[in-house]
Amino acid sequence: MSGAPSGSGRRPHRERIHVSKLLQIKTSLFANQGHSSQLADAFIAAWQVSHPDAEIVTRDFAVDPVPHLDGAGFQAFLTQPEQRTPEQQAKVAYSDALIEELKAADMLVIGLPMYNLGVPSMLKSYFDHIARAGITFRYTETGPQGLLAGKKAYILATRGGRYAGTAFDTQTDYVRNFLGFIGIADVEFVYAEGLNMGDESRAAGLNAAHDELARITA
Repeated sequence: MSGAPSGSGRRPHRERIHVSKLLQIKTSLFANQGHSSQLADAFIAAWQVSHPDAEIVTRDFAVDPVPHLDGAGFQAFLTQPEQRTPEQQAKVAYSDALIEELKAADMLVIGLPMYNLGVPSMLKSYFDHIARAGITFRYTETGPQGLLAGKKAYILATRGGRYAGTAFDTQTDYVRNFLGFIGIADVEFVYAEGLNMGDESRAAGLNAAHDELARITA
């Protein structure tokens, strides 16, 4: 987890989005003890200084795990509402609640640790629950179209090694592409790398990330 090499995930700011509601997603197995959660908390604390009236909604996967999508859940999505069993309706209602929570947010902040060169499995599960044809995206004659446009996303990515800008960084493109698929195209990454490479490396990585957060929230 150190500062991101140039061009590895940061994009220029686009049109400023009015933010009245922010959704924070913590994906660390260690809840508030995870570096990614702490960076996300620091970002939100700094951001609230200039947005004191905005509503903050937090979803912590360590506290409220997202179940992995199985065949029964996917079939529930495909079944017509009037034909769903009570069990299917419960599965759809859970997905609907996640989607409505995201729809209501103007900004998304994700704390994203790297586990075994990938994203936390519950973030993948979350993505599986919110990717719903006709609700968060649709297929057109020219390809898929996201239906959740007009939002800004910040990704606080923490890694034990240094992977940004290399073939080992499987997270950046995946998360950016998925969010773009559902219409969230304005995505900015902040990296803290090298966190497991000794005390000096950890301090440098976290300091670089906090400097970047200060730039964003200034």
